[in-house]
Amino acid sequence: MRNAAIITGASRGIGRACAIELSNHFDTIVINSYSNPDALKETQSTIESMNTHCLAYIGDIGDYNFVCTMIKDVLTQGYTIDLLVNNAGCAHVGLLSDMTYEDWERLVHTNLTSVFNCCNQIVPHMVSNKSGHIINISSMWGISGASCEVAYSATKGGVNAFTKALAKELAPSNIRVNALACGAIQTEMNSVFSKEDMDNFCQDIPACRLGTPEEIAKMVWQLYNTPFYLTGEVIKIDGGYL
Repeated sequence: MRNAAIITGASRGIGRACAIELSNHFDTIVINSYSNPDALKETQSTIESMNTHCLAYIGDIGDYNFVCTMIKDVLTQGYTIDLLVNNAGCAHVGLLSDMTYEDWERLVHTNLTSVFNCCNQIVPHMVSNKSGHIINISSMWGISGASCEVAYSATKGGVNAFTKALAKELAPSNIRVNALACGAIQTEMNSVFSKEDMDNFCQDIPACRLGTPEEIAKMVWQLYNTPFYLTGEVIKIDGGYL
């Protein structure tokens, strides 16, 4: 059986960096994107240039039926899923009173329902193998909450609670579940903020800068290699901000 790692939202930013980093360590990388098919193909080409097999799936990871089809296809091809990185996500900045119901639904769908969908389909496979690791990409705002990012904070807080609860459920089956609560990272998600806003924000970060997607990717790999007894943790990687 060939070991595989699945990374959702892998066309850019943290997801892309994770896919490339993990291609150094896994036989096969499975990547997904919904809104950036061209960028996903570029990520796939980069991985394949490193002599690692790569499967790319274009579709909405918040859509349960799509996830069922994707995971079934991966398993039918004979891959063992050793690692799931739930990275797909989106943000919304603005007052809660100005937010529409559709905005709220989009964030819950993309940031939280997607985690359920992937875990629901992959956990039985991992339980059968008595092995596996799930790493959820969360946010420091899921711990402390952020003004004008109420919905985003709520979904990431949900991811953190989901992580802790599922870890307790799966530990007897030799499966670990952890989350990385990322601080401000240099990604397109933060492009909604002006340079002045980001410069001011960096002044409040003890590390005095934004984190990089590559730093998160290296942390994902390091977390994957930690002892089994480390499970159910939400680990901050935020330059000392919280």
